[in-house]
Parts: sequence; C-alpha cells; structure tokens
Amino acid sequence: MPENTGLFISFEGGEGAGKSTQIKILAETLRERGFEVIVTREPGGSPGAEAVRHVLLSGAAEPFGVRMEAMLFAAARNDHVEEVIRPALGKGAVVLCDRFLDSSRVYQGTTGNLEPEFIETLQRIAIDGTMPDLTLIFDIPAAAGLARARKRADDGATPDRFEKEELETHEKRREAYLDIALNEPRRCRTVNADQPQDKVTADVLSLVEPLLEKIKARTDVTQ
Repeated sequence: MPENTGLFISFEGGEGAGKSTQIKILAETLRERGFEVIVTREPGGSPGAEAVRHVLLSGAAEPFGVRMEAMLFAAARNDHVEEVIRPALGKGAVVLCDRFLDSSRVYQGTTGNLEPEFIETLQRIAIDGTMPDLTLIFDIPAAAGLARARKRADDGATPDRFEKEELETHEKRREAYLDIALNEPRRCRTVNADQPQDKVTADVLSLVEPLLEKIKARTDVTQ
C-alpha cells in the first residue's frame, strides 16, 4: 500500500445542498495554487463503480431490497478506493469526493432501516482503512434542498430515485448527517449551505486551508 502523502476530503449532504458546485470551485482554487486535484464521486468514480452507479440510481436494484443495495454500494466503494482514491493519495494528490461512506450510513442505514452493525461492517471492508482527512457536511433544510433539486429537474436534469422520495425522509437524513458531525468532530465539519454561494465557498476554503500545510509537509518529507 503506498504511503498516504495526499489529502482526502469528502463532501456530504442531502439533495440540493450544492456539494457538486462547491467541489468544482474548490478544485479550481487548489489547482491555481499548484496542487494536483482529483475530483471523483460516489457511487461511481472508477469504471467498475460507474457501472454499479447506473444500476443503483436508476432504481433497477430497488426490487431486491435495501440490503442488496447497501452491498452494491460497498462493492462500488471498494473498487473506487482501490482503483482511484488510494493511488491518488499515494502520489500526494488532493482527492475531492462527492459522497463517501457517510452517505451509506445515512441513506441505507438511517432511512433504509439497516442495522448499524451491518452497515459498519460493510464500510470497514469497503474502505480498508482509507478514511477522509476531512468531511464537509453541507446542511440545508430538506424543503430548501428539494426545491433546488426540483429546479434542476425543471432545467432538464433527470431526478434520481433518491430525489423523488418524501420530504420527511429527506429531513431524517439531514438529522442523521448532523448526528454524524456531532459524534465525529475531529473529521467532520458542518457547512451552512442555506446561504449565498460565495459565502458557502468562503466557509469551505476556511475549513480546508489549515489542512493544506499538512499536505505540503507530507510532500516535503517524501522528496
């Protein structure tokens, strides 16, 4: 296993929280500063995982139950970690990932009603020790996030099966994410996503910048 000299940041939150937009902005900012940046996503990110992504988001796996879906997510995550994330970190890159293991905890665990022990066992196998250095949890009231997601659909984007679910389900997921942030404060930071985009961007950068010196130090040691 290559030594981790990079920086791994995951972006989490409910539908319409603006994660993807902020990932693009942060990636551009870091590249301008001379960092190698890998932008990826889950489910997906590697060829094998992208094939699973289509099955999951289309709803094709839904008839087989949430337990099967959780196993598919874990299989896709393992391929993603082994083929993309871990090699990039070994080269000293900054990896920005749109969703990671916390999404499984929330979507399949909290609102899928799967046992926490089952979810955690799957995740332990899937990630094989590769945890984010920082997880940014984008918090927005469920109604506001869904309104954004539906506006995207009005603009031509096709809503996935998760965006079509009831407001109460989305609010439960929001609460679950906030619980994760509360229980894992060393890794997780909450970002108020219900504010102007430039303010969200500034908040994200303020949370990431302290870690940039860390990656520089790691890189210097290996040179």
